[in-house]
Amino acid sequence: MQLFLMRHGEAGYNAHSDRERVLTEVGRYQTGIMSNWLVQDINEFDLVVVSPYLRAQQTWQEVSKHFPEPKKWLVLDEVTPSADPQTAVELVLAYAEQYNAKSVLVIAHMPLLGYMVSELVAGVEPPLFATSGITLIDKQGSNGEIVWQNTPHTVG
Repeated sequence: MQLFLMRHGEAGYNAHSDRERVLTEVGRYQTGIMSNWLVQDINEFDLVVVSPYLRAQQTWQEVSKHFPEPKKWLVLDEVTPSADPQTAVELVLAYAEQYNAKSVLVIAHMPLLGYMVSELVAGVEPPLFATSGITLIDKQGSNGEIVWQNTPHTVG
């Protein structure tokens, strides 16, 4: 299975709560750069899991312009910034199994994404994710391996 872990695009701070922060124009632009780059590597996602926070939802809206409708997409409270990484990983993997997903996109937040990488890849310290950054993990059985990690600055 290919797990694409993506951080939401750059978001502004002028909001009533963290949950309501919106993407900036730079965030939309950088997400577009990553989507254009990513579509060269993958044609579609079987499963998409997105945080309910507005900036993650808006990131998915930008990404979805570049890909066909996934077989299934879910909004999960378990992929918010302070969520438990073990629970997040277990849920994503369970849904991937349920929907027989070979390619899974998760759009979430820091620090959760870094900790999810550590849960999925033995012995790896939690990496940082730039806004709109993506890490691809190849997950075969209980083994996970980082294939690449890219940002809008490395692909644009």
